Amino acid sequence: MKRLAILGSTGSIGTQALDIVRALPEHFRVVALAGGQNLGLLQQQVEEFCPVLAYSPVAEAAPALTCGGTSIASPEEMAGHPDIDLVVMAIAGSPALSPTLAALQAGKTVALASKEALVMAGDVVTKTALEHGGRLLPVDSEHSAIWQCLQGEHGHDEIDRILLTASGGAFRDHSVERLERVTPAEALHHPTWRMGKKVTVDSATLMNKGLEVIEAHWLFHLPFDRIKVIMHRESIVHSMVEFVDGSVKAQLGMPDMRMPIQYALTHPARLPNQTLPHLDLARLGTLTFGEVDMRRYPCLLLALEAARIGGTTTAVLNAADEIAVERFLGGDISFLDIQRLVTGVLGRHQPTHNPDLEAILEADRWARDQARKALM
Repeated sequence: MKRLAILGSTGSIGTQALDIVRALPEHFRVVALAGGQNLGLLQQQVEEFCPVLAYSPVAEAAPALTCGGTSIASPEEMAGHPDIDLVVMAIAGSPALSPTLAALQAGKTVALASKEALVMAGDVVTKTALEHGGRLLPVDSEHSAIWQCLQGEHGHDEIDRILLTASGGAFRDHSVERLERVTPAEALHHPTWRMGKKVTVDSATLMNKGLEVIEAHWLFHLPFDRIKVIMHRESIVHSMVEFVDGSVKAQLGMPDMRMPIQYALTHPARLPNQTLPHLDLARLGTLTFGEVDMRRYPCLLLALEAARIGGTTTAVLNAADEIAVERFLGGDISFLDIQRLVTGVLGRHQPTHNPDLEAILEADRWARDQARKALM
C-alpha cells in the first residue's frame, strides 16, 4: 500500500487523484492533504480520508481540519515527511516549486502535475532529484503518454523526436478578429477536456503547449528542436514518440485525466479500474492531425522563444502568463491582451543564465510586479 501526500487536493487534479484512491482503496493510504481556498471541500476530504497531516491557506482553517490525530503541516513539511511514499504535486502554478524541491530533497517520488516547477526551474529541480535520489513521474496526459511510449526502449539515442498533441482549445475555430471580443466564460468551455481555469485558458492560447515543450525538455532530456507540437482535435492520441528508424509509438485513451494520474500512482503496475472509460476506436471513427497555425497562437511562439533563450526567461514567461490569465479571468484585460502583456514583460527582462534558485524566485517576483502594473 502506497502512502500518499496529495498537494492541491481541492483542485482538478487533486480531486481526480482522490477518485483513483476511492476506486483502488486497497492500494493507497492518504497520509497528507493540502488544499486550496475551497475550505468546505477540504473539510469533506479530511473527514473521508482522515489523513495524518492537513493544510489550508485559509487562516481560520486549522480548527476545522481535524479527524482523530490529524495535525496541521505546511506543504513542504508534508512533501518531505518520512511516512510519505509518493507525493502527488497538484498545486496550481508557481507555488508548486517549493514543495516539489522539498520532496525531491527528501528522496521522494513525485507524481508531477504542476508543470510550472520545471518551467521555472527545470535545471534546479532535475539536479535536486539526481543529487538526492528523488524521482519525477509525469502526470500531464502528454508527458505520461511519452513516458508510456518509452517503456521498454533502450535509450534516448533511439529517439528522433517527441510529438506533443494539441487540441487547439476553445477558440480553435474562431477568426482572429473574433478573438478580440471573446469572454472568460467562452474561454473556459474547452471542446474535449475538463480542467482548471488557468490551464483551460492556456489551452485556448496554446501557452500550455509551450509550457509542455519546456516540461518535456527537462523530463526527457531532449533539445527543443526535437520536440514538435501538432494539432489533434479529438484529444485521443495524447502524444507520440518517433524513433530513429522511422517507427512512431502513440499512447491513446479517452480525454480523462484520471488515466494518467492512475498510471503514475500505480507504476510499474497497471491495475483494472471499472470507473475509467475505455476507448472504442470503431465507434470513434476518424482521428485527424495537422500543423499548428502559429499566426493564431502567438503565445506558443513566445514560449518556444523563451525556451530557446533559457535562464530566468522561462520563469518570467510563466509568472507573466499567470498574472495575465488572472487579469483576463477577472475582466481586466481582453483575451488577446494576454499575449501582449506577456510579450511586454519578456521584452523588459534581462535574463540571467545558469541561475540559482534565489535568482529564479527574484525573476518570478519581478515579472509578477511588471504584469500587474502593465496598462493594456
